[in-house]
Amino acid sequence: MNPLDRAGTFLLGDRPVRRLGYGAMQLAGPGVFGPPKDSQAALAVLREAVALGVNHIDTSDFYGPHITNQLIREALHPYPEDLVIVTKIGARRDEQGAWLPAMSPKELEQAVHDNLRNLGLEALEVVNFRSMLDVHGPAEGSIEAQVTALAELRQRGLIRHIGLSNVTMSQVEEARRIVPIACVQNMYNLVHRKDDAMIDMLAREGIPYVPFFPLGGFSPLQSGALSAVANGLGVTPMHVAIAWLLQRSPNILLIPGTSSVKHLRENLAAAELVLPEDALAVLDGIGLVV
Repeated sequence: MNPLDRAGTFLLGDRPVRRLGYGAMQLAGPGVFGPPKDSQAALAVLREAVALGVNHIDTSDFYGPHITNQLIREALHPYPEDLVIVTKIGARRDEQGAWLPAMSPKELEQAVHDNLRNLGLEALEVVNFRSMLDVHGPAEGSIEAQVTALAELRQRGLIRHIGLSNVTMSQVEEARRIVPIACVQNMYNLVHRKDDAMIDMLAREGIPYVPFFPLGGFSPLQSGALSAVANGLGVTPMHVAIAWLLQRSPNILLIPGTSSVKHLRENLAAAELVLPEDALAVLDGIGLVV
């Protein structure tokens, strides 16, 4: 039995994936811009992830830009039959590496073609529309035009499934009136729990929720509480944070990223950690610490 199977699987689109996947963002250079310092190390991380049983990789052609997708293709193409590659569109980078909106139907279609070319695919399994109404977090506003454009690309066979990223509950509901939504990817962790209601709604509907920044935005006091739990269990804070998310809801899929084979193995080992009730009680209170 693969250790990752202990965390179970969940349907992403119509494909079962292990709940611990891999996020490729850190394979690009500093600031997710430019090439990595060591391209061979980046290729090794991707190959090791698949060798260890990862069958869900999250990427985007605006990482680099183009860099992570080109590395994924070099490392893994032709792809294993069970591998699900999820990409994001809706943003672009300028020459200084700034993150800018690219949300017009024309820009979204070009982004799909860029992803297809750099990944070496004829169709993208899942494409997440990343709302850039606010670069820093979800912001209300209609995304009907963008989702409709992606639905048309889906009808043309360029996309199999459509997901959303950096969105609000009302935007998820708006999108679902247009097309089936395969997943939602937002910021969520022990401290940032604004999406609790969304996670529970998606779980009832059988839709995956993919949190990013599992250790992002902790205060020193909150980090101290997390470290104390980790020390008591003899594991790392990252292990605890990942395990808590896995136990939070069965529809949560995780994509921790790293550019190190050593850290990759450490992250995936969290699939074997089952948090006891007393640890869960402490962790559930961390988000309430001010």
